[in-house]
Amino acid sequence: MLGPDYQEPYTAWEEGWNSVSLKSIQNIQDETPPPQEWWSVFNDPMLNELVAAALRDNRNLKIAGLRVIESRALLAGAQSKLAPQQVQAKASGGYGANAVDGASISDSGFGFTDADLSVGWELDFWGRFRRAIENSNALYLSSIAEYEDFKILLISEVARRYFTYRTLQQRIDILKQNAALQKRSLEITQNRYEAGEDSELNVQQARAQYLATIAVKPDLEKNLQKIENALAALLGMPPQDIETLQNSDTYFQNIPETIVYNIPIDLLRRRPDVRAASLRAAAASASIGIAEAELYPSLSLFGTIGISETSRGGITDVFSIAIGPSIRWNIFDFGRIRNNIRVQDARFEQALEAYKETVLQAAKEVDDTAIAFVKTKEEIKLLEQSQSVAKRAYEIALMHFQEGFSDFQRLLDAQESLLRQQDRFIVAKGQEAIALTQIYKSLAGTWRHSKETDYLSKDTKEKMQDRTNWGNLLNFGNSNTTNIDIKKVNNHDQ
Repeated sequence: MLGPDYQEPYTAWEEGWNSVSLKSIQNIQDETPPPQEWWSVFNDPMLNELVAAALRDNRNLKIAGLRVIESRALLAGAQSKLAPQQVQAKASGGYGANAVDGASISDSGFGFTDADLSVGWELDFWGRFRRAIENSNALYLSSIAEYEDFKILLISEVARRYFTYRTLQQRIDILKQNAALQKRSLEITQNRYEAGEDSELNVQQARAQYLATIAVKPDLEKNLQKIENALAALLGMPPQDIETLQNSDTYFQNIPETIVYNIPIDLLRRRPDVRAASLRAAAASASIGIAEAELYPSLSLFGTIGISETSRGGITDVFSIAIGPSIRWNIFDFGRIRNNIRVQDARFEQALEAYKETVLQAAKEVDDTAIAFVKTKEEIKLLEQSQSVAKRAYEIALMHFQEGFSDFQRLLDAQESLLRQQDRFIVAKGQEAIALTQIYKSLAGTWRHSKETDYLSKDTKEKMQDRTNWGNLLNFGNSNTTNIDIKKVNNHDQ
């Protein structure tokens, strides 16, 4: 076959690359394989329910599945080129008349029929069709990788939105608790002022702080509704209240401390987005061979069988058969073919660079998410102590104020500090859950290839089959798939 045989590009830095940040949270003693449903490590039934709904009803995931079916049909079409490409059958018949020497038309009428069958088969002498199959197969496998990549993105986005929702819920709860404390302080100062034991300044300061605190609540509730709407969209629903979400009150109780399984050396190459980039490069490589085949003559075999019959007297029925080769050669193209080869070669080089960039960004994402998780856990430990100290400081300030040992400003400062530290702690806990979600996303969720048996829902499959004869192209499972291994095509193993 003409054109290059694709070899996955190699980047020297991959061999010795290792994410120190990731290793710091990896339990290298545990050989347990990763769960296929990686989001289950959070042990959150509500999250599991939301993910299941998204995988079932998300529209963009369904589109990605339909693209797999589309590319599978294109591959089947490319494979058909290896068989005879032109099969034509033609038949005609009629009635004629020829009046001679005064004879009537009815007396000289005759019937006739003609039929012929033509078959043409272009031999894949230069590998043009096999390169086309290689191209279509790479694009088909790429569509599967893109489907898996989108599924990982979808799950991680559902988890991120879910944990953001939980964070906002708990921030609102903390705000309400602190608003209740501040309202109590306002009532105390109001009573003391009315009794002549305190100044109006303290009353107004207490009221200002209380109003400033409850003024934050509408903005948090607005963001909470936006997140719920975003989750509804991911679940394939219009904006609406998700009752099961609102009725649950789980708050980050089951966040794992470590990634509990080993990381394979070829981690980055297993990511679906990296596989898709590699397969797109493979398709571009095959396009060079397709273009180069146009430089050379195409050899075809043709055959024709025909029969001609007539009822007219004196004319013999004719049976004909012809077989032989034919050659087509674009000799004078004025550089069109060679420039197309150059175009395909440039596109292939672009695809290689895009692949290398994808691997590089994958490594960056892995390390970024790991360090975010590590540092967020460090922050949480400090904030946990900080909010405990702030709570104790508030209790002391309140006691001293009630006993007259300190002024009201000390109490206001303690209340403000308590709210701030508790809010920061809740935000950090939410970021911890999101950071762990992003780690799993950067590690492609699971390092095992997805064993999808279907890319379409049952209803969609039935609707498409009723509308168009798809044969077995809509069935995956144990049915014979149409994809051909790229290495086999490169080795001319057909």
